[in-house]
Amino acid sequence: MDFRNFEVPYEVNEKYAKKAAYFSMEFAVHQPLKIYSGGLGFLSGSHLRSAYELKQNMVGIGILWKYGYYDQTRNQDQTLQPAWLEKNYSFLEDTGFKYQILIHDAPVWVKAWYLAPDTFNTVPLFLLSTDLPENDYVSQTICHRLYDANVATKIAQFILLGVGGAKLMDEIGFNPDVYHLNEAHGISSAFYLLNKFKSVHKLREKLVFTTHTPEEAGNEKHDIYLCHKMGYFCGLSIDEVRRLTGTTDDLLNHSLVALRFARKANGVSKLHGVVSREMWGKYEGICEITDITNAQNWTYWADKHLYRYDDENDEKAFDDRKHYLKKRAFEIVSDQTGKIFDPNVLTIVWARRFAGYKRADMLTYNLERFERLLNNTQYPVQIIWAGKPYPFDYPAIGTFNNLVYLSKKYKNVAVLIGYELSLSKRLKESADIWLNNPRVPREASGTSGMTAAMNGAVNFSTDDGWIPEFVQHGVNGFVVPKADYHNMSVHDQDEYDLNKLYEILEKEILPTYYDKPADWKKLVKNGMKDVRFQFESNRMADEYYEIMYK
Repeated sequence: MDFRNFEVPYEVNEKYAKKAAYFSMEFAVHQPLKIYSGGLGFLSGSHLRSAYELKQNMVGIGILWKYGYYDQTRNQDQTLQPAWLEKNYSFLEDTGFKYQILIHDAPVWVKAWYLAPDTFNTVPLFLLSTDLPENDYVSQTICHRLYDANVATKIAQFILLGVGGAKLMDEIGFNPDVYHLNEAHGISSAFYLLNKFKSVHKLREKLVFTTHTPEEAGNEKHDIYLCHKMGYFCGLSIDEVRRLTGTTDDLLNHSLVALRFARKANGVSKLHGVVSREMWGKYEGICEITDITNAQNWTYWADKHLYRYDDENDEKAFDDRKHYLKKRAFEIVSDQTGKIFDPNVLTIVWARRFAGYKRADMLTYNLERFERLLNNTQYPVQIIWAGKPYPFDYPAIGTFNNLVYLSKKYKNVAVLIGYELSLSKRLKESADIWLNNPRVPREASGTSGMTAAMNGAVNFSTDDGWIPEFVQHGVNGFVVPKADYHNMSVHDQDEYDLNKLYEILEKEILPTYYDKPADWKKLVKNGMKDVRFQFESNRMADEYYEIMYK
């Protein structure tokens, strides 16, 4: 295939004719391509799948991570052991394009690989690599580990995505009408484009930005002198950068720069839109911040049999299917932990990225109540935990390992490793309750509950992210009622949420599941229907064209 004057290799829907380039640090499009860590990747993967289903004129731009994020293995006592294993992908096509960008005052060679649309049903995806014999060893390592802990390496990765991605668009002659940054990792592209367009006004016409971080401290900030030294600003002096970006101190806030350079930005849920406008509103010169609620691709994630049996009102087949899905997933539990789980028992799953604010171990904050829950013979439960802590987030790793130690005391508690797309799907199929208890309002959107509902699981969550737009308590899920969190200490908030979690579990969820199976099934089916029509990523991909790109 000739990649010069590149056009997407399918007939574009007229409605989506505008050319868009979608930059993301990670993409989770399918299990075999391991270039993602968590929710940001799951979201961008679904976006690319839906953009392909709608036949949008879009390409994705990412990085080909040689070792991925990391492989989750275990020490001999079952605790977490990160491993970095080289990945090989014969399904990626060599574009033949190799070009140089400046990183740290030195030319670095970049090679572009291509994921064709018909491989995993996505729009074309270009993946950049510096792991080339033409580069010195340090330059080769830029694309080795997703979210490298070394600050200079991380800035080099941002330059590779932003500058390298924008330059690739020129190399292949795609000429996007819109440059869409999924998070601020690729904002270095703006400095490359400023050199190209010679005008902030022209740049602004073409740049849109999606923010996923609901608190300022979580946004990437780096020393402006280090960024300058690394070549982040594409030849602009620090004085020019300060003038153009409005940066007054010595820290470059990547998200703030994106908000000042973009024509329009969006939060990823209605609540996150409100939080973002409040958070950034005190700064001058930022663009309008709207909101487009995240969604997931139904075609990829949903169990079609469950939906078909529901449509046909075949209750027995529906029940048998969910029973089978649980039983199949429990083979993974027994394989990893040696524990046999029962498909007839209510199964609670907490599975996502391990981060402090997500409070993975919240149910264990009160061990007396936890014991009582696990030993309840009238209403038995099984609990599964899974997820990847960042390999250098030692408190999160400590939480994971403590849950491993705790699980050894109980036959009905399991902690699994290898939480990637395949295991994620299996756990959603296995769940009766998909538990989500972030500290409000720290979760921008959260999307795992969407795909859980597509597999017959009921969401049980604190009222954060996308949940206020979805859950009707007792109708299609369960939600902890919001308190006045602003006037609570962290300890008081945790205490309140924990008591409510147990209260709803013991008084509503367990009795409904065991004593009123028809009511339970209604909950399951309501969730499945509501999530399909409100939180399917074709809706989201359409809204990006309608709201952000026009």
